[in-house]
Amino acid sequence: MELFGTTAAGEDVHAIDLVGDAISARVLTYGAVLNDVRMAGLGYPLTLGSPDLAAYEGPLESFGSLIGPFANRIKGAEAVIAGQSYQFEKNFEGAHTLHSGAMGTHRQVWEVIDLSASHVVLALALPDGLGGFPGNRTVVATYRVEGASITLTVEARSDAPTLLSFANHSYWALDGAAAFGGHVLTIPADEVLEMGPALMPTGRVLSLDGSDYDARGGLALTGDAQQFFDINYCLGTLDIPLREVARLRGTSGVELVMESTAPGLQVYDCGTIDGAGFETHHGAAYGAYSGLALEAQLWPGAAHHGAFPSAEGVAFDQTTRWSFSA
Repeated sequence: MELFGTTAAGEDVHAIDLVGDAISARVLTYGAVLNDVRMAGLGYPLTLGSPDLAAYEGPLESFGSLIGPFANRIKGAEAVIAGQSYQFEKNFEGAHTLHSGAMGTHRQVWEVIDLSASHVVLALALPDGLGGFPGNRTVVATYRVEGASITLTVEARSDAPTLLSFANHSYWALDGAAAFGGHVLTIPADEVLEMGPALMPTGRVLSLDGSDYDARGGLALTGDAQQFFDINYCLGTLDIPLREVARLRGTSGVELVMESTAPGLQVYDCGTIDGAGFETHHGAAYGAYSGLALEAQLWPGAAHHGAFPSAEGVAFDQTTRWSFSA
């Protein structure tokens, strides 16, 4: 563990390097960020990241971060929890909440409570009312490297009903450049959520039959504005045992297989990102379409649509695993 930097508020942030037989990973205590992923024999990073802490406090705040306590959007920045109405920060288009606002878990410094050469356990306490969310909550995130895989487990507990939905927000680019054009994406989902204004789910679930977003047989990605991705693939209505939720293959032959217990997978194309002025692992600033985000999570809109997998409760458990081959 080494000092990575100091936040604008004066808190020290550390980096932890984890090593497996074929994969190494760097994790930050700021935001529980998966900062870097390297495969043995390859001379380049597989995920987007920066050696500059200021980048994560700035435009790269979501890069590799553990987003919570409620990932994705909350329409109108309000929700009813256990019969009571709560208001949240309006940080998206002046009317909605995105990624729990400025006090989300991706903006916090986590505590290291266990550490070895191949794993780290991070913990965070979220007091009642932080960001508008009820309940005194504890969150524990464990990253573990084994062989060619990285596994993330997230456990959250609250002393009162609240909204709990966490997601790792890593961006992937498998060919050595900050780009994913030519990658092939496979997702075993039959349906996606219909999105309305401001990309808020309408409550409708749409079949992928005949859709340009059907990735069941492998979907070639242009990696630019010709394709738009900020969409939730519906993998089920309940958390289920760990199973494959996505497969991403680069033109180099490097392949990522992603497994998760989550019922949804948000795919985002990085189309609105502008990281100008910040150093990156790729030697140039990140801009639009630099990488592909695959976010295993509950369905967005869960705070308002009762038929969706529920985010309301006092406990949350989720496992996600990324495995690599070349």
